[in-house]
Amino acid sequence: MSELSPIKCIITDDEPFARKGLQGYIRQINFLDLKGVCENAVELNSLLKKEQADLLFLDIEMPYVTGIDFLRSFPSPPKVIFTTAYEKYALQGFELEVLDYLLKPVSFERFMKAANKAFDYFRAQQAPAVVQDYIFVKSEGKLEKIHFSAILFAEALENYVAIYTVEKKIITHLTLKMLQEKLPAGVFIQPHKSYLVSVEKINSIEGNILHVWQYQVPISKYQKEEVMEKIVNSKLLKR
Repeated sequence: MSELSPIKCIITDDEPFARKGLQGYIRQINFLDLKGVCENAVELNSLLKKEQADLLFLDIEMPYVTGIDFLRSFPSPPKVIFTTAYEKYALQGFELEVLDYLLKPVSFERFMKAANKAFDYFRAQQAPAVVQDYIFVKSEGKLEKIHFSAILFAEALENYVAIYTVEKKIITHLTLKMLQEKLPAGVFIQPHKSYLVSVEKINSIEGNILHVWQYQVPISKYQKEEVMEKIVNSKLLKR
């Protein structure tokens, strides 16, 4: 494995003292390379248009846009270590797959632990990829683990998605597009703007309807030819 390049990082915090403290910590760790310091998410958004970063040290409660809202809205953001004075955001941090969650005031010992976690993460990216066969989604106040192989189909419900498995229906606060990005390409198809379907779970096709176990999923008339081609090419349709 080749030597890991310095991790390019950016600090974003509206508190001057917090920014200064993080800058001092980063200077002590030779595998961190500070590329910028921002006072809020608006400045960070502009900086990321010009500067490449691997890691963000990101405050949560800031004026204009919170760190959480920024992370949710920014396409393909760098990895994040949250720095905040509030414990209440820990679950949201987990959902957003942040690397770590630092509570202020941050000691150097705790900061170094988070930095080492980032180092291990980026070093692992250089290793052969391990295929993940599940996702976690938040439903009814808890995180549910769902294996891809258990999913029959998913249905969009305005700002929510209902994920149907053999055993139950799980409703989570996601868009269908966000869910699709988490699912393996080629295994799931989108026969209609409101549905994603596991190809291997399709029992039969009747007109513009896919029969998936005891459920019926519509095929958009504008997408039928494309959907049929994907199903045939997948060679996964049950016979």
